[in-house]
Formats: sequence, structure tokens, C-alpha cells
Amino acid sequence: MLGMVDGNGHPYSWSAIFNGYDPEEMKHCPYAAIPAYLGKEPKRTLRIGGANVTHIWTDDPEDAVRVSRASLIPHIVSRPEDVIGEVDAVIVSTDKGHEHVERCRPFVEAGIPVFVDKPLVDNEADLLVFADWVRRGKAILSSSSMRYTKEFMPYRISTSSLGDIRFATITTPKSWERYGIHALEAIYPIVGPGFVSVRNTGRADKNVVHLKHASGADIVIAAHADMYGAFGMLQLCGTAGSAFAQSQDTFYSFKTQLQSFIDYLRTGSRPFPFEETVELMKLVIAGIRSREQGGREVELAEIAPALQDGHYTV
Repeated sequence: MLGMVDGNGHPYSWSAIFNGYDPEEMKHCPYAAIPAYLGKEPKRTLRIGGANVTHIWTDDPEDAVRVSRASLIPHIVSRPEDVIGEVDAVIVSTDKGHEHVERCRPFVEAGIPVFVDKPLVDNEADLLVFADWVRRGKAILSSSSMRYTKEFMPYRISTSSLGDIRFATITTPKSWERYGIHALEAIYPIVGPGFVSVRNTGRADKNVVHLKHASGADIVIAAHADMYGAFGMLQLCGTAGSAFAQSQDTFYSFKTQLQSFIDYLRTGSRPFPFEETVELMKLVIAGIRSREQGGREVELAEIAPALQDGHYTV
């Protein structure tokens, strides 16, 4: 478990999902929601079987000590690279996309499978690097936990009762750069690939993003910095019906997300095509570009054109 940045407590919660945890030490976790949702889960269903977090490194060494005590991690390392030769895979548990190429590089080059927290990237140059690594057969997986939200599962299976989706909305707190992917990846398995353009008419702390899809659906995502009371509120409006659902079981989403990585390590079969991650990252990047250019409608084809149609030539 490598890395810890401001506003992100994944090393605590994700490690606990593998290792279990010490309830007394977990009380000191600076993210109150983590011990709250872990405490609701029975011990018999808490952990992912057959996998453990054995080593931890964090940007602030004191964080590593606290996480290791809370989430029962036996080894603290002084450099991320120190885990090479000691582990079967690494999790890069940070959500600043512009840092991920350099955080992942030592492990990709050493042939160690990597799971990268969302978003994988937030710029074109880094997307090209990851795409080239995957093209060369490197085992890299990245996702938002919202891909696995159980409250949205019925609509991933089918929206036939709603007719043709004409309009959809979804909400998230925090920034578009770090949390826009939560909203995007929640709705992506419902509408599928085929996004056409992105227009962000908001500002850095209040993003309002209009996405057009080849199906004819219009999708609006609101990412407001302090909108913590409305995380993951999904609305679907179709020609024959409508639906509303809200993400509520954070633990389920995280455990299912991490289990998908373990399954990928065991089978070599991706839980979803990397092409989906490429399209999602283009949406993240297009949303940033549109906002920075005064709300211009940015065609998805503008973003990393070398990656069109899954041809990862860089």
C-alpha cells in the first residue's frame, strides 16, 4: 500500500479490507467515516480472502506508523521501491492523477502489477504513457469504486424499463480533477462507451459539466467542492420511465473494487477493457480543458488523438 495524500484515507480502509483492523487504533483515523463504515461490517464478511497488505509507505512517514497499527500492516518501508522483490503487487492509493506516472514507474518497469486509485491521470501526456505501458503488456488497473456501487447495479444490468435514456444527472463533492471520475465511472457502465463532447461551464470549486453521448443522451455532472451531502445521487430520465438512486454502501463498493483487482491478478482477465479507462480519462481531461477555455465544448476526439479506436501508438 503506497502513498497517502491530503483528503484521502484509502490506506486505512483498503488495508483493513485485506487485513482486518484494530478497533482501538482505528479510532485515531483522521477520517471519521472510515471507522464508522468498517464498524458496521461483520468480521466474517470484512476481509478479502487469500490476500494481505504486508508493506506500507506513505508520503508522511508518521502516517505509515498510524496506518500500520490500525490496519495490521507488519512492515513499514522508507522508500516505495523497497517493496520490490517483497510483494506480488502494489496499490498506489493516491488520487492526484498528475502524480501517478512517476509513482507507478518503478513497479511497472520491474514487472509488478499495479492498481492505481482514481483518476489514473488528469492530462494527455500521462495518458499516453499509461496506454503505452498497457500496450506492452504491463498489468495496470485503475477504477473508481463507484463503478461497483450496488445501488446502481440494476441499471447497469438493464435500463429497458426506462426506454431510451434522454437525460441523466449525477453529483459529487470535491474537485473535478480528483472526484469527477467518481461521477463519470458511476454512469459509464449504464450508458456505455460513445461519449462525444464535454462542456464545463463552472469554475474550479463548482464544476457543472455537460456531456453528450452518441446515443443522444445528455448527461450533467455537478462537482461542487463542499457538496458532501449529495455524493453519488443518480437520476436517469428515459422515454418510458425514470429512476433515482444514491450511493450509500461505501464499504461494499470498496471491497468489490479491490476484489476485482485480486481476481485480475489471479486470472489475468481484466474486469473491464482498458479502452474504457482511456475514454474516462479523456472525459476528465476534456472537462479540465473546457473549464480552462471558458466553457468551450471540447470534442473527445481532440484528446490524445493517437489513442483513437484503441490504437495505443505513441
